[in-house]
Amino acid sequence: MYEATYLLNDILRSFIQIYSLLLIVRILLTWFQTMEWANQAASVLSPVTDPYLNIFRSFIPPLGGIDFSPMLAIFVLQIIGGLF
Repeated sequence: MYEATYLLNDILRSFIQIYSLLLIVRILLTWFQTMEWANQAASVLSPVTDPYLNIFRSFIPPLGGIDFSPMLAIFVLQIIGGLF
């Protein structure tokens, strides 16, 4: 029973780390919107990352054209990851 709990914790921790990395890559790709390869990569990552980011965008509007919601989204993921 305990082994299953440890396995589940490891899986969740790994998922959070991978998802955080995907969020960071998605955020960095927004800086290269004019390059074709960046648009292709962003189009693959958008369906995976945007639903989670949209949760934070709904109550944190962009300020001065800068979207701060990804920082909060990653911060929340790190807090959740620290619980496991």
